[in-house]
Amino acid sequence: MIITPIAAFLFFSTATLAQQVVLDAIHNATSLTGTWSSGSRHVLTGPSFANPAKQTFNYPPTTGLSYSFTDNGFYEISRYRFIGNGTQPACIVGVIGWVHGRYTLNANGSITMTPFGDGFQQIQDPCAAVSNFIELYNQTEHYTSWRIFTDPVDGYKLHLFQYDGAPVPPQFQVSTQPNMLPTQLLRNVSAPGLTSQNRVVAPLSGAGRRWSASDAGSSAALAVALGLLSVVL
Repeated sequence: MIITPIAAFLFFSTATLAQQVVLDAIHNATSLTGTWSSGSRHVLTGPSFANPAKQTFNYPPTTGLSYSFTDNGFYEISRYRFIGNGTQPACIVGVIGWVHGRYTLNANGSITMTPFGDGFQQIQDPCAAVSNFIELYNQTEHYTSWRIFTDPVDGYKLHLFQYDGAPVPPQFQVSTQPNMLPTQLLRNVSAPGLTSQNRVVAPLSGAGRRWSASDAGSSAALAVALGLLSVVL
C-alpha cells in the first residue's frame, strides 16, 4: 500500500489527537486541590462572595474569577466581570455569578463540571427593560485541558481551556485547602417558572444594587472606559 504525504499527515494528526494527555509533573507542578484566583485575587470562592440561600453577593473591589477544587471531586466557581458595548458605551453590563457541584477529571485530560442546580448570577444592564435581575445559572461546563505551572514570582499558576479551546484567565493558588461553601444543595431550586433552559428571571426590588463604576474599582472602570468589550482582571 502506498501512503501519500496527505494521508500520512492525516494519520499522524488523528493519532496525536487520540493520545491521552499525560498529567505529569512538568505540566502539573502541584495538585489541583485548593483555591485559585485571577488578577488582583479579590474575587474568591466561599461565604465572603455569595449567599446562595438569599441569592445575594458581596461585591469585590475589582473584577476577576476564582475556582476551588476538593480532592474528592467537588468544585465551586465565583465570577465577576463587565461586558462593554462598542456602539453604546454607556450600556455596560455587569455580571456576577456563583455555581458549585461535582467535577470529573476525564481520561483525555479534560475536566467536566456538573452543577448541583442552585447556582445563580446577577445581571445589571442599565439599557435593558429590566436593568437588574437574578437568574439561575446551572450550565455543565467542559474544559478541554488544564495545566499548572510554577511562576517565578507568584508561584503556582493554573491554566484552564474552555470547550472551544479559549483560555480562561490564569489563576494563582491562594490556598492549598479549598475555601468553599458546603458541598451540597444550598437552596430549594424547584421554584415555579423554571424553564427548559434552566432560567428563572427575578427582577430586584428598589433595594437591589444597580451597577456603578465604584463596584468594580478604578482599574476595571478605567479599562471599560477605554472601550474593552470584556474585562476580567
